[in-house]
This record gives sequence, structure tokens and C-alpha cells, in this order.
Amino acid sequence: MSLITRVRIVAIARDWLGTPYHHGASLRGAGTDCLGLVRGIWRELHGSEPEPVEPYSGDWAEATGEERMLQVACRHLIERKVSEALPGDVLVFRLRPGVVAKHTGILAPAGRMIHAQESVPVAEVALGSWWRRRIAGAFAFPGVSD
Repeated sequence: MSLITRVRIVAIARDWLGTPYHHGASLRGAGTDCLGLVRGIWRELHGSEPEPVEPYSGDWAEATGEERMLQVACRHLIERKVSEALPGDVLVFRLRPGVVAKHTGILAPAGRMIHAQESVPVAEVALGSWWRRRIAGAFAFPGVSD
């Protein structure tokens, strides 16, 4: 496997731009959701995924009330202070105060992020104040060299 750098992570994420939204999927160019984007980047960096992903409904967070996304991130990624997040890091979001974190994206340079959102293809967007207020955690992929 080649060297894992933040520039490489952002480049891989950008290769997913335009991939249609498809809940539960993780196939560049064919379909993905926000978790599928992170899973696809992991596969390109590390080979196979660190653990199987069971099928999940669109309301999994509301139905379970469990912080699954943050728990899995803590198991397989390296937790960082949000204030110290760098391009290539994974951001996890709580879409409303007091609810389970259930959205994720990749921090890109210049205050931007790359993510998949329902009804929209993977896009690079400004990480504006609305998104910044909702960050529940920041994580680095393991093995990043810079």
C-alpha cells in the first residue's frame, strides 16, 4: 500500500464527487451515503473494512438512540480535538442538539468538506457555521504520515 497522507485522503474523497446518493451503499460512481464515502476511503487506504457493516435503516439513530457512529469511529480511527482537525480528517455531526450523531464527511482544505447527503450526489461544500456548530467529533485515519 502507498503512503497515507492528508493530501491523498482528500484526493480520494474528491474522486467520489458526483457519486449519486444511495442509502447504505459504498461504491464510487454508482452510489453511496455519508458512511459509505468514509468506508470507501478506508478501503482504498487500508484494503478491507475494519468490521462488517450491518444493514441499517434511514432512522437507525432515532430507533436505537445509540451513538454507533461515534463508537465505531473511536474503535477504528484516531480521535482528535475538533479544534485541531486537519484536511483529510473524518468529521462526525449531530444534525440537531441532543440527538445521536449520524452524519459524516471528510474535512477538505480552505474550510470545506466532502460528504454525501440524501437526494444530492457527493459534493464538496463550505464547512460553514451551521455545520461547524454540529460537529460531534473529529478523527484521523490510522497511519497518516503528515
